[in-house]
Amino acid sequence: MRAVQVAQQGGGFEQVERERPEPGRGQVLVRVNACGICHSDSMVSGGFASAYPRVPGHEVAGEVEAVGDGVEQWRPGQRVGIGWFGGACFVCAPCRDGDFISCQVGRTTGLTSDGGYAEYVVAPADALAAIPDALSDEEAAPLMCAGVTTYNALRESGARPGDVVAVIGLGVRGHLGVQYAAKMGFETVDIARGAEKQQYAEQLGAHHYLDSTATDVAKALTDLGGAKTVLATVTNNDAMTATVGGLRARGRLVVVGVPDQPLSVNAVDLIMASRAVAGHASGSAKDSEDTLRFAALTGVRPMVETAPLSDVDAAYQRMMDGNARFRMVLTTR
Repeated sequence: MRAVQVAQQGGGFEQVERERPEPGRGQVLVRVNACGICHSDSMVSGGFASAYPRVPGHEVAGEVEAVGDGVEQWRPGQRVGIGWFGGACFVCAPCRDGDFISCQVGRTTGLTSDGGYAEYVVAPADALAAIPDALSDEEAAPLMCAGVTTYNALRESGARPGDVVAVIGLGVRGHLGVQYAAKMGFETVDIARGAEKQQYAEQLGAHHYLDSTATDVAKALTDLGGAKTVLATVTNNDAMTATVGGLRARGRLVVVGVPDQPLSVNAVDLIMASRAVAGHASGSAKDSEDTLRFAALTGVRPMVETAPLSDVDAAYQRMMDGNARFRMVLTTR
């Protein structure tokens, strides 16, 4: 099979021919049709992989090619996705408590096991999520990380239909967050830089748009009654902290973007209204499947640009430079 690997820490992509893997007991062999390029794929070159060479990629969409012994829930031909969650160990304390996303010794697709920058990938049966027919592979792939992160963060935030929910950003996670928030029934606010983004935010379903370069964001949110949840999809510290004063009592700033500097929040803003700042990881395979089903049901779709696997270097650089609108997706067909 064709694959793209990083041979060592600090290395670049290498296009190689490998033997097609075979599924072991409890595993599934997936024929990769599409794989999104995520910023965190840079962690492979950065030395975070458990071993090298390593094939990156954790936004996988394809179909079951073969199953190993003991696998009963999947069959050849089924359309499936594989995300950041690469399977649970069922041994450590989080797994025993059902908190699979906090598994201490489980697998991370593309870091502790080979990922989707290849024509085939092997994954544990519990790492797979069924893809609805309404979604193409190219649409489903980004939902396995960017999608589940925003969807799951919103549904676990404590907000209820009718509440004011703000999304900071209008990039790959932001444009999905706005869609999910609107379809969940929240009074949706998008916060981004520049007046030119307002029309697009409203097309995605935002009821209000705040240009952070021309508006006191906290005051504007307060004038709307205060945000129950602010979902921070950007990596800008100042953009995040500027919203805290606009949270209503017991509101939450939910952080899914990683800024370069530590967050700096005024403790008084937190204490006086019992506000909170929380982080959120992506989700388990079940969360990914819920994300896909909700998207298929409500019409949420990512905006993607596609490129063949052979063009991985150019596609990866386009994503890392911020020039993609909004997710680069590699295809193998």
